[in-house]
Amino acid sequence: MNVLIIIVSLVLVAMAGILLSNTFLFPRLRQFPPASPLPRVSVLIPARDEAAVIKGTLARLDAQDYPDFEVLVLDDHSSDSTAELARSVGGHVRVIAGAALPDGWSGKNWACHQLSQVATGEVLLFTDADVIWQPGALSALVAEFQRTRADLLTVWPTQITVTLPERLIVPLMAMVVMAYLPVVAVHYLPFALFGASNGQCMAWRCGAYQRTGGHQAVRHTVLEDVTLARIVKRLGLRLRMADGASLIGCRMYTDWGSVRDGYAKNIMAGFGGVIPLLASIVFHWLMFLFPIVLLQDARYGKYGLPLVALGVLIRALSAAATRQRIFDAILLPISVLLMTRISAHSLYWRVHLGGPQWKGRVLSRAGQTHV
Repeated sequence: MNVLIIIVSLVLVAMAGILLSNTFLFPRLRQFPPASPLPRVSVLIPARDEAAVIKGTLARLDAQDYPDFEVLVLDDHSSDSTAELARSVGGHVRVIAGAALPDGWSGKNWACHQLSQVATGEVLLFTDADVIWQPGALSALVAEFQRTRADLLTVWPTQITVTLPERLIVPLMAMVVMAYLPVVAVHYLPFALFGASNGQCMAWRCGAYQRTGGHQAVRHTVLEDVTLARIVKRLGLRLRMADGASLIGCRMYTDWGSVRDGYAKNIMAGFGGVIPLLASIVFHWLMFLFPIVLLQDARYGKYGLPLVALGVLIRALSAAATRQRIFDAILLPISVLLMTRISAHSLYWRVHLGGPQWKGRVLSRAGQTHV
């Protein structure tokens, strides 16, 4: 028991150290004007059944003050009015009808590949239909892209959460980034292990995107953003990250069902398979639930309280650094249990459907997508 307590203590202290480092060193978007010459930017949005959000997203993008950009929307065989609503925005926006999905491709990767083929920009900015662009956000992103001289700049949008399931689960992504992933290692160490990216906002130097093979190189994976980032690291290209700082935001999900399915879609690929996923469950139970069990033990209870407090503090500080609700941190044990439920859902999909399911498509073990 003593050894286990020591291990948990050391890991939590290490996580707290990474979090403190990232709090000070993680770049954040600022409303600085980009420098001349201004690169042309192609904003590329794959869209499938996004009628609820697409018009508002495109209207905000069309109103950006950056002087040279286009917005290309790939309508991926939507069953709703996504295409019509997108076309109604006009201005910088152009809508492209998606081609049939080939074997061996995931739907999003195929859509992004098609967009890259018609883009005219020096900077290829892949983003999602539910990403929210505040005034000046595109200029701020280009300024950061220029400042860092990035081949790939990925921005972590400020996550907007409303319902309790969103609040319990979505901010955990920020906690993982801030407490598990030293930004200094991502930026300056050459190892692919430190390749990380967020598909909600990825700005590429066009030549670098082509050198990696683009989305064609990751056509079979649901975790295309991280996989591309690791290719960037392997090629010795410059990967940089930044926090959206509320200039770029996103509300990914709206209720428990969408939260569960959205995270279950990616979680197994994110951990690298069934065994690593099960190991992650054990790890998080040890870090954040085992200290609660210690509180009930007469002999070791004195160690439980500081460990529980440290876990909650890590969750709270990561929330503060990424503009989330700080006091939701006290619900961290519930969040861990819900993530276990999401992991079980992902395993169920793997056993009964052959892979994750999303928007009417099932991604098989082999990486092919079936409609």
